[in-house]
Amino acid sequence: MPTYRDEAVVLRTHQLGEADRIVTMLGRRRGKIRAVAKGVRRTSSRFGARLEPAMVVDLQCYEGRSLDVIQQAESIGTYGASIATDYAGFTAANVILETADRLTDEASQPQYLLLIGALRSLARQDHDPALILDSYLLRALSIAGWAPTFGDCAVTGAPGPHTAFVAQLGGVVADEVAPPGVPRLSVETIELLGALLSGEWDVADAAAQRTRGQASGVIAAYVQFHLERGLKSLGHLDRAPRLPAASA
Repeated sequence: MPTYRDEAVVLRTHQLGEADRIVTMLGRRRGKIRAVAKGVRRTSSRFGARLEPAMVVDLQCYEGRSLDVIQQAESIGTYGASIATDYAGFTAANVILETADRLTDEASQPQYLLLIGALRSLARQDHDPALILDSYLLRALSIAGWAPTFGDCAVTGAPGPHTAFVAQLGGVVADEVAPPGVPRLSVETIELLGALLSGEWDVADAAAQRTRGQASGVIAAYVQFHLERGLKSLGHLDRAPRLPAASA
């Protein structure tokens, strides 16, 4: 049977039989990969913890009729182990992995690199996990072709700023086309949303908690609308404010 190699991020796993596991991954070149890791649940397995969610591996598989079979997996990035030590980061990573699973089937190097960057940032605790998640969600949807607008009107193109946000219309809209009762965003929230989309972390890190909360609600609504089915992991997300480290 033909074999292939790829670099891949483990998105999720589930048990198969007594000792095997089906592993769903996002490959850098092949896109979505579903493969069997035989004997991985035995203590003697040579794969060990390499095939856990959020781990990045150099993978060798041979192609099967319905599922591929993993022959070799070498660790490249052990982000899962670091992320698991922080509950807020862990829950954010679960949402990120589920989103990547739902958004990407075909090969997409931009989506792959975005996913790697988000997991690396969570593992290093570069920013508040909620901000990393929200930035990832906006960028992932943009790569998928659903880029929201936070400046000009998404319907008429009228120059902003506008405060009415309608997920179904693609972002902020002018007052004359805004449906009755539509949520209104503060100027600070609109600024934060734009910063998260463009990666302006100095602006995002400086945002007040109330502003972050409003932005997160907007992003969640936008994601849920475009994915059509809700993200299960979003309900378990820990968005508690990250307290500053105590001084020595």
